[in-house]
Amino acid sequence: MSPPIAPAGWSRWLVPPAALSVHLSIGQAYAWSVFKPPLESALGLSGTQSALPFQLAIVMLGLSAAFGGTLVERNGPRWAMTVALVCFSSGFLISALGAATEQYWLIVLGYGFVGGIGLGIGYISPVSTLIKWFPDRPGMATGIAIMGFGGGALIASPWSARMLESFGADHSGIALAFLVHGLSYAVFMTLGVLLVRVPRPAERTAGGADVPSAVTGEGVSAAAAVRTPQFWCLWVVLCMNVTAGIGILEKAAPMITDFFADTSTPVSVTAAAGFVALLSAANMAGRIGWSTTSDLIGRKNIYRLYLGVGAAMYAVIALLGDASKPVFVLCALVILSFYGGGFATIPAYLKDLFGTYQVGAIHGRLLTAWSTAGVLGPLIVNWIADRQEEAGKHGADLYSLSLFIMIGLLAVGFVANELVRPVAPRHRVTAPKEAADVPARQQSESA
Repeated sequence: MSPPIAPAGWSRWLVPPAALSVHLSIGQAYAWSVFKPPLESALGLSGTQSALPFQLAIVMLGLSAAFGGTLVERNGPRWAMTVALVCFSSGFLISALGAATEQYWLIVLGYGFVGGIGLGIGYISPVSTLIKWFPDRPGMATGIAIMGFGGGALIASPWSARMLESFGADHSGIALAFLVHGLSYAVFMTLGVLLVRVPRPAERTAGGADVPSAVTGEGVSAAAAVRTPQFWCLWVVLCMNVTAGIGILEKAAPMITDFFADTSTPVSVTAAAGFVALLSAANMAGRIGWSTTSDLIGRKNIYRLYLGVGAAMYAVIALLGDASKPVFVLCALVILSFYGGGFATIPAYLKDLFGTYQVGAIHGRLLTAWSTAGVLGPLIVNWIADRQEEAGKHGADLYSLSLFIMIGLLAVGFVANELVRPVAPRHRVTAPKEAADVPARQQSESA
């Protein structure tokens, strides 16, 4: 499948909606916590076990992005979006079969393994293309696309909760909900596949600024980038920031319920689902808001904010316990906005350090940090909560130790960000002429 070249006069503002249709769909992953209580009840699972599909999906996201990044650069965004559509939708259909037959391993395989591949390929599919369409505002461009991933749960969380309410929270109702998700997301993601385009060579915007070809200029190759300390510093920064956020996100609904269970105003199931939706809104707003801000104040400064203030927010939650529900919600929203902002800003940080040449492939390799965090975050929160519960603790005490661990992880990320320096010129190469000529040649052939 050849990368679809934009015809003359094609507006670059049509590309973000294509990216959003994919990212809003695969962003459903952040609403997984809505399925956790019904699955635990219907199939007799522990909190750690019910986190497995989500954890495996995040692991596969990072691995497929790392190993598929070069293929995405070579085959273009339409190919990548098609692969993402097939894998993500199939994952839900396999999970539906698993729930219907009460075979939990099929849910882990479908949602976690197959769907996780769709997450990874879909996640990186529009990022490189958007950076090339918007070289003047890379933070804003990646923020638009990755905002969709953060906002997916804003739609999916109430939608999934309503479906479980209508179909029932037993294994048959869960199976039907998975089936509807798979079919609906297939239709929605098709819109992005049909709409996406890569820029024409040397095209200019109405304002006179150059819109670059798909591959131009100097930069660092993906193979060379992973041998630089800058890549690994950013890997640590992303891993720590994601671990801190994903621990809350994966267990959001049961966490807020447990946290205030011993108070005079416990949190209902409906209110917990609303909390998940609020976190998703903060996650989404942080992606566009903070990444756009990074175009003004710089990438390193914005990560100082994410990591430093994020640690302070965790400290407030840990010290206050269940004393104030509004403060808990407010701090969690700030943390999740930083979590989303960290994701959206990292492609622009990579572009600043390594250039646009193979930035998509470099981004894919960096997302292995997300895989690691996807295991670490939920494992820390769920494992400690299970052990504390076995020890007879309850309420906010189930999570106190996890919160202090998150503060330590954010401090490690802060130090790693301070160690980031410009990449040495010896790592930079000029993009191969044959690669730069691909879009031009395809344009000539299609004329």
